[in-house]
Amino acid sequence: MEQKYIESTKVLKALADPKRLRIVDMLSCGELCACRILEEFHITQPTLSHDMKVLIEAGVVNARSEGKWVNYSLNNDNLQAFYKQLGNIFSSTSDCICHQKER
Repeated sequence: MEQKYIESTKVLKALADPKRLRIVDMLSCGELCACRILEEFHITQPTLSHDMKVLIEAGVVNARSEGKWVNYSLNNDNLQAFYKQLGNIFSSTSDCICHQKER
């Protein structure tokens, strides 16, 4: 399978969870401390850590330690690449799979 599909799938899977999608929505306004994110949910810190790990590994979120807390922000470079890739998948472009000759 082509790498572009594998990378896009990681992001889509990470965003397929409603809680993680809401976290991304919260981060769209700017960097937030884990403590602020926890205030919005009725979850434990380990549960938040798991969700953030999924988002970080998918390239959606960046983490920055500050004291005992971690601050999170969107990984805008990776998200822009994801938007572009998704746009290419949903439209007919010169390098689209439908224009490739049968192999």
